[in-house]
Amino acid sequence: MRAVTFQAPGDVQVQERSEPELEARDDAVVAIEASGICGSDLHIYHGRVQIEPGFTIGHEFVGTVIDAGDAVTRVQPGDRVLGCFHSACGTCFFCLRGAFHKCDEMRVFGHGKLLGGLQGTQAERALVPRANMTLRKVPEGVSDEVALFAGDVMGTGYHAILQADIKPGDNVAVLGLGPVGLCAVQVARATGASPVIAIDSVEQRLDLARSFGATPVHLTEDNPREAVKRLTSGRGVDAAIDAVGHPDALDLAIRVSRKAGTVVAIGVYAEPCQVHMGLVWIKALTLRSGHANVIGHVDRVLGMLAARTLDPTPLVTHHLELEQAADAYALYDRREAMKIVLSP
Repeated sequence: MRAVTFQAPGDVQVQERSEPELEARDDAVVAIEASGICGSDLHIYHGRVQIEPGFTIGHEFVGTVIDAGDAVTRVQPGDRVLGCFHSACGTCFFCLRGAFHKCDEMRVFGHGKLLGGLQGTQAERALVPRANMTLRKVPEGVSDEVALFAGDVMGTGYHAILQADIKPGDNVAVLGLGPVGLCAVQVARATGASPVIAIDSVEQRLDLARSFGATPVHLTEDNPREAVKRLTSGRGVDAAIDAVGHPDALDLAIRVSRKAGTVVAIGVYAEPCQVHMGLVWIKALTLRSGHANVIGHVDRVLGMLAARTLDPTPLVTHHLELEQAADAYALYDRREAMKIVLSP
């Protein structure tokens, strides 16, 4: 089968790989019909996240089950499914407390040995462990490109707003309007937050945020701190979401938050980061971080997508074939695409 493999920073290639086979009773094999390129894939592409050369990458997918072990009960061959970006056992200390993203046996698709050695999903087929936990049937009427978001990007945006403990009438700042940030904007609006202040330096992304009901603020042409003060009667926002994964974004999130507010760092951090703990301490901020508990949220997110309470379709800017993966990554790296969907 064909698969997108990491070779070196800036170099991905489509190569032939052996077709996956069941390895455990609760495994499934899925024929991939759509796979997304995500911001965390770009971290791999840049060499920021270490991965072995030749490893199959990608972690977002929709497809059809073609084989399943005898312990798989929630899906069966022929079912159209979406996958969460990580697996979970469902029975360890953390899973029993609902922290599926911290499962002792968690594996992340397409991230190399460091995160479980699970081959990625930018391929024609994928082995899916813990299929009862990892897979969900796609509801009728939900397209591949919409379902794709439930297993990662919209699930991550949902997680950020949930971690921020947003209530109707609260105000929120979202820093960084990539797909995760824009999904967080949508979820915040659906939760009843107002205003939702969307901060970025790319006009197209600011326009999208405006279309979702947010108040856009340009990172450099405006003064985000002054804009937040003006929009919140000088207090600062109840919650700030760092959807960038950069120290400057985290610092700004801390500065625009009100006293006793919440900062959620949902962007990817792979290196040490200096934090102004004096500000965090004196403002009595709650700081939360880490990747999203997508398995814990996927059913609610999928329900909201099916009801069209959340609609990520405006974020999908390109549909390309798997063979065009190298071009797709280069396009994404140049920030000329918002969300790219690959099809075999």
